[in-house]
Amino acid sequence: MLYAILAYHVEDELLSWTPEQDAAVVAKVIEVQAPLRASGQFGPAARLDGTRKARTLRGPGAGMVLDGPFAETKEQLLGFHLMECASEEEAISAARKLRAVNPTAVYEIRPVKLYVPADGFGATGR
Repeated sequence: MLYAILAYHVEDELLSWTPEQDAAVVAKVIEVQAPLRASGQFGPAARLDGTRKARTLRGPGAGMVLDGPFAETKEQLLGFHLMECASEEEAISAARKLRAVNPTAVYEIRPVKLYVPADGFGATGR
């Protein structure tokens, strides 16, 4: 089963990090990702651009494009990891490893139904 591990953070806190602080967290996250990638479990991961650049499309017909994500939360969705895991427990374990090196982040673990597999990742639909 594919799982998305969605990374939420207080955006202003993350933006306040110095380039060195940010690079140190990213380096630790990459260390956690490496064995998961080597095992074939780890798919795409991305850091999303700032929420000020986000747009929301909603409404009938062609819809209306609105500024921002309009999330009523303290944290904003700032990135994600896509993983192939045998169980929810395995996905939670991976999220715990990511959080251990980025403890101020909040991780949401959600099963994914992949409709357009990329490069074979997730094509098995385990």
